[in-house]
Amino acid sequence: MQIKMAEDKIGSLENEALKRRERIATLKRKNEEKKDNENETQEKLPKPKFRSYKPQDETLKENVLEEPKPGDVEAEVQDLLSAAKQKVVIEELDIASLAPRKPDWDLKRDVAKKSEKLERRTQKAIAELIIERLKHGESQDLATAVIMAGNTNSEMKS
Repeated sequence: MQIKMAEDKIGSLENEALKRRERIATLKRKNEEKKDNENETQEKLPKPKFRSYKPQDETLKENVLEEPKPGDVEAEVQDLLSAAKQKVVIEELDIASLAPRKPDWDLKRDVAKKSEKLERRTQKAIAELIIERLKHGESQDLATAVIMAGNTNSEMKS
């Protein structure tokens, strides 16, 4: 019985040792991949640009930018002065844009979409009524059916 327990312990120790070796191998692979990625990122780094710093190293002197040349300020000032001397003509102002809005303008704006839907539905219902009357033969011609439908519509509104 002790032999079996000893064999079981030895077998489990061997399994654990194999598992540890596998974990160590995966960690080594991950470390190598990280080092490769670090090398790649170092190659991708942008080169520095030196505006006011003058490097002493010859390899860095290639990245020095030329000093910017000052612009012609006098011409720009003259342009601004000549523009200031000219009279500015104010174009006509739209009085409607200056007038305050009515207090219920936002309500009308919000209801407009709903009223458009209702108007379309109303027109569709009127057309269906006209077609129905024509099918039943209540009115002989199309003009009288339209007039009658219009009259019923105006009665509904008032």
